[in-house]
Amino acid sequence: MGLDDVRRLRVMVAGVRGAQLVERVLPAPLPRVWRVMGDLEGGFGEFQPDMRSVRVLRRDGDRVEAVARSRYGPRAHLRGVLRPGWCWLQSRFLIIGMAAVDEDGQTRVALTGGVRVPGRAALVPFGARRELEEAMTRLAARVI
Repeated sequence: MGLDDVRRLRVMVAGVRGAQLVERVLPAPLPRVWRVMGDLEGGFGEFQPDMRSVRVLRRDGDRVEAVARSRYGPRAHLRGVLRPGWCWLQSRFLIIGMAAVDEDGQTRVALTGGVRVPGRAALVPFGARRELEEAMTRLAARVI
């Protein structure tokens, strides 16, 4: 059996020092959940507590380039992959990872992310778990 997207995200998180992973099964079908999660310019910013806006600059297949603005002021130029059930974006100072898989008509969701230590596979751990938990709660409220 291969890795599904949630398992793949667990592996990615294991390789990033300081990274946290929040995982939950939401009682909603995968298409409904991913419609919110994968909508970078819409739904994504509504459930991520620290995002004010995201603007997609380019798409080429599943490759995406975007600019995210934080509610606290800073912005990040993100590059990565966005496809149904999977998102991994990073900038010099930020990592965002999301995965979702069908689990008997419900959806298992996993979230990670945070402030990146430039030049290293590490995240600043302070407050990350709390933000991820809040993001998961807000996502659940939007899709249930």
